[in-house]
Amino acid sequence: MSASFSLLKRLLEGISLGLLITLAVIVVLAVIYRTLGSSLIWYDEIASVLLAWLTYFGSALAALKRAHLGFTGILTSVNIRVRRIIFWFSEICTYAFVGICGYAGWYVLRIFGGETLVSLPIPLSVTQAVVPVGFILFALAQMASTSQAYSELVLQTANGERAH
Repeated sequence: MSASFSLLKRLLEGISLGLLITLAVIVVLAVIYRTLGSSLIWYDEIASVLLAWLTYFGSALAALKRAHLGFTGILTSVNIRVRRIIFWFSEICTYAFVGICGYAGWYVLRIFGGETLVSLPIPLSVTQAVVPVGFILFALAQMASTSQAYSELVLQTANGERAH
């Protein structure tokens, strides 16, 4: 495992954990306030934004660990030549999807201009930045884990021996 892989993993885990704890604290506070007959006017918006950020950072972490959707059973059941083709085809499709979504997220940011959240003076461009940022992190995570995934998924044979 390379140093950049480890650094990215720790960074994504730390940010995801921080977002999860922050979200949990805000939800608990909102419940307490509502129980006491009051409410936090900003709770719904902030909780939604935090959940979106947690989802994108978590998906980048899943990509790094190759824990997202995959069909390794199909890949390992075919011969080495077909494995290579399927592996690289899936990588290209993933990068294309990530690139398109990241660009679309960046494009949408330009539309928001100076708009803010309804309940707080936080620019929508800050809250919606998660889309391009998340897809950039996903792409970095995918790149950081490609060589290890190639070794594990493509170079192994059905009986566990390594192909040459």
